[in-house]
Amino acid sequence: MDAKAGTGDSYAMLTQPYQLYIERTDATKNMARFYALAIEPTLFGTPCLTRRWGRIGTVGQAMVHHFDKEEDAVRLFLDLLRTKRARGYRPNTRVRREHMARGLPAASVPDPYR
Repeated sequence: MDAKAGTGDSYAMLTQPYQLYIERTDATKNMARFYALAIEPTLFGTPCLTRRWGRIGTVGQAMVHHFDKEEDAVRLFLDLLRTKRARGYRPNTRVRREHMARGLPAASVPDPYR
């Protein structure tokens, strides 16, 4: 293999993993929502931010954002995190990492308002 292979490719791998799963629950309003964010490389190596949201226990909805640079994806990730934290979303320590890795809501966590 060529020693220079991959040294100029900034898209080969993200500098660190970005994954987040947060929830907002309020029994008085019958509210049980989740919001998940993840930055992963596409098949072409460019960064991709995937957002998932919905009622806890459902698949919910998804939106995908493609970027040329990892910095742009991280900027949107942090902006969305700030917005959701301001609205009352908090991490749920009961959620297993496998669900986030597959882009799924916490199916093993029962919906407290059903």
